[in-house]
Parts: sequence; structure tokens; C-alpha cells
Amino acid sequence: MEASAKELAEQLSTHGYKLTRQRRAVLTVITATGEHLSPAEIYRRAKADCPDIGLTTVYRTLDILAKLGLIKRVHLERGCHSYALASRGHRHHLVCTGCGNTVEFEGCDLSALLEAVASQTGFKIEDHWLQLFGKCPACQERG
Repeated sequence: MEASAKELAEQLSTHGYKLTRQRRAVLTVITATGEHLSPAEIYRRAKADCPDIGLTTVYRTLDILAKLGLIKRVHLERGCHSYALASRGHRHHLVCTGCGNTVEFEGCDLSALLEAVASQTGFKIEDHWLQLFGKCPACQERG
């Protein structure tokens, strides 16, 4: 079950962040879609409900939400990124290099690899994030 705008607003408030009308507009956009959206698309959609919102406010709000673990940044090919609600549970992403479509998937058994990397580097690995890149079925059909 995905978080609601109200739940995200409560989390922001709990962590001492003001709940401005602009931030609420960003929360509404993020929770209203199951899609991964670019900051520019979030800005465009939020501006429809909150005409005085600025792109800087969108970026700052996204940074705060990501820092709190409420949303995830998905890195796309060509250095771009998009954002989506953080899923409850352990999930990763498939990213289409043709159209940019992003699909979440569950499950990855990287335990042995993570242990080997920790042993080789001395790092205490706390988390990981996996993104796989390829062509979605629709882009494969288009050739």
C-alpha cells in the first residue's frame, strides 16, 4: 500500500518541516500517480493547483522527501533522474533505455556479493539499490 499525501505531510511535520501550500502540491502530485516523474513533470503538475510554486521549491521538497526515505530517486540513462514514492519493502528497478519506462521488481539475493564486497573493502554495508537497464517489450517490438 502506497503512502498518502496526508501521511507524507505528517512525516514532514514530525521532522520539523513546514507544510506550505507549495509542498502540499508536490505531495499531492507524487501520491496521485504510480509513475516515476521527473522534477520538471512534478513542477508542471503541481503548478496547475498551485500557480505560485517555483521549480526550486520542487527540488528542495524532493530532496527532503528523499532524505527522509519517503521517495526514491531513480537514475535514468543520460544522467537524468525521476522520483516515485518509496515502496514498503525491498524493491529495485528495471529502466527502459528506449522510452524511460521504469518498473519495480522485488527480490534479489545479493547476500554473497555484499558479504564479499564488505570483506574486501572493510565497509559495513547498510543498504543497497539495484537498477537494471534494458529495452521494455514495447521498445523491443518497435526495433
